[in-house]
Amino acid sequence: MAVVAAPGLDQLRVGFVGAGRMAEALAQGFIRAGKVEAQHILASAPSDRNLCHFRALGCQTTHSNQEVVQNCWLVFFATKPHVLPAVLAEVAPVVTPEHILVSVAAGISLSTLEELLPPATRVLRISPNLPCVVQEGAMVMARGRHTGNSDAELLQTLLEACGQCEEVPEAHVDIHTGLSGSGVAFVCAFSEALAEGAIKMGMPSGLAHRIAAQTLLGTAKLLLQKGQHPAQLRTDVCTPGGTTIYGLHALERGGLRAATMSAVEAATCRARELSGK
Repeated sequence: MAVVAAPGLDQLRVGFVGAGRMAEALAQGFIRAGKVEAQHILASAPSDRNLCHFRALGCQTTHSNQEVVQNCWLVFFATKPHVLPAVLAEVAPVVTPEHILVSVAAGISLSTLEELLPPATRVLRISPNLPCVVQEGAMVMARGRHTGNSDAELLQTLLEACGQCEEVPEAHVDIHTGLSGSGVAFVCAFSEALAEGAIKMGMPSGLAHRIAAQTLLGTAKLLLQKGQHPAQLRTDVCTPGGTTIYGLHALERGGLRAATMSAVEAATCRARELSGK
């Protein structure tokens, strides 16, 4: 089946090769924001284990990766990184110059994608994170050599349905994985510890966890909306001899700042190791 020229965003047909959690998060964000109609999304996977989630959203599903590429001109490849080269080899015969192919797989470089696909294929890499499912994701994208401005702008417009998306040099993609992809787990660990401090002091568990999460949400909104450096907001909360400076002193004694920096560094280094494999 030949792929027709790219229609407008209102007629966009989007494909997902791979139907795991991140693919579902992106699809759900697109649908919730009204960017893509559910029936215009086609997802493939080897089994029905994950495809059932796409069907619950009202999307079309298949077990054929080639069928996705033949019916959608914008396709997200959301497979495991070690599986992606074989999947690209499988679909390469049906890739056309009209396609825009987007890799969600960590560690697979743009040059590798271009080598595995027909010459001059338009490819991009994106690094999303799990909050895309609630349209509050933090994403970066990097474009291949043959991807034009209009292609990148279309993808960025679509991804902004799932949160914040910025175009970056490819070298920043692995750093983003350490900062924001893995950072979700780091923030959850801090939120848990924050709540447990209140539980230790006598607050009921459910209430403590709700307040901790809302504190993180409110602080993030303040930082984004005011555009302040975090140090400025931290200073605004501190009063001489008050509760906050005593708490901050305890955090500094515990090495929170250094431990957090080391966590991002370790996750980034691991992402780079995966990129080299």
